[in-house]
Amino acid sequence: MSGYYHQEDLPRFSEMGKNAPDLWKKFAEWYGAVFAEGALTAREKSLIALAVAHAVQCPYCIDAYTQDCLEKGSNMEQMTEAVHVASAIRGGASLIHGLQMRNAAEKVSM
Repeated sequence: MSGYYHQEDLPRFSEMGKNAPDLWKKFAEWYGAVFAEGALTAREKSLIALAVAHAVQCPYCIDAYTQDCLEKGSNMEQMTEAVHVASAIRGGASLIHGLQMRNAAEKVSM
């Protein structure tokens, strides 16, 4: 059975602008501005993007930013550490939401 994710779709991303070219243009301009050099280097932004890609579990983004990180001079140690940072934040976010469960359980128990 074929999977939902198709690696060959990544280069087709811009096709999302076919029926909404004005919106796509705005998105592309904003996206480009976000990743331009600024207070953070392009390499640092790429590492952040790689970490976020793992947190939101986007296989397209993981592929794209793995390649981008390597092209911008990041090494596997840095990339792996970025993924661990994202994983720690995601795990902590899951745990802190456990307090909502505890609060709800306490209301029911009263």
